[in-house]
Amino acid sequence: MPCAAIFDTPETIDELARLEAQAASADFWNDPDRAQTILRRRRRLQEDRDLAESLRQKSDDLSVLVDWAGQGEAVREELLEALTSFATGVEAGEIKKMLGGEHDDKNAIVAIHPGAGGTESQDWAEMLIRAYLRWAERRAFKVEVIEAARRHTSFASVYVWPELPEDVELEIDEKELRIDTYRSSGAGGQHVNVTDSAVRITHLPTNIVVSCQNERSQHRNRDAAMKVLKARLYDLKQKEQQDKLEEIGGEKKVIGFGSQIRSYVLHPYQMVKDLRTKLETGAVDRVLDGDFDPFIKAYLMQKATARL
Repeated sequence: MPCAAIFDTPETIDELARLEAQAASADFWNDPDRAQTILRRRRRLQEDRDLAESLRQKSDDLSVLVDWAGQGEAVREELLEALTSFATGVEAGEIKKMLGGEHDDKNAIVAIHPGAGGTESQDWAEMLIRAYLRWAERRAFKVEVIEAARRHTSFASVYVWPELPEDVELEIDEKELRIDTYRSSGAGGQHVNVTDSAVRITHLPTNIVVSCQNERSQHRNRDAAMKVLKARLYDLKQKEQQDKLEEIGGEKKVIGFGSQIRSYVLHPYQMVKDLRTKLETGAVDRVLDGDFDPFIKAYLMQKATARL
């Protein structure tokens, strides 16, 4: 099977046609939430088709160059360039195919927490925040920071939850919430909040605490905090029902020695090593500048191999 056919199946073509017809209907925007869901799905399928077409074109170009080379034409440089381009496209396709899980097409909520290690001259959690922001920028992802504070620690944990659509059935009893407001501690200047617009929500039955302070209004901060709470409660619900937490966010451990999943050594030598996949690199600066792709691919390949 040509690799492009993985993304451009008859089922995909039929579904895309149905979504196009729905988007063209006169009453499409009568239900904005449903419309947005349809548009997101259509965009994802169209991206798959675009990738398939790109792979077909690269494959055809490569085949022509191979034929020319076999006839004695001097196309070595062009052939190497085409082969590199095709390999890059295939790798992108592999990652895209492996990111086809239940929650992989949703927005992500990322929380970075400090752990053991004491105060150091470097703010490790802040460095990780910057690295993940740079990774998102490389892909033109929209990023919104809902709460940030300075941290001083040599260990940090990174938790990831999918942001849930509004139609997910998850009831939150307002009586089980404690909502506190306080004054935001912004970066200063014109962005300082002079009112108690920051919001902290505590879910009393689970003692989950979420907060947001980066929006200017208390109402928007509350909405953002509720999204995070909803995602975390859903995550907890999945764990209780069918132990899906591992699939969604990965294994969570104590934030300290012996529990890390990735180590960053900055002195006396430089190395980043993922202790799950054993992948390591000496290009620490590149990783801290958001180049996480090799680690992402290695982890996805490990999970795919385990399933097989």
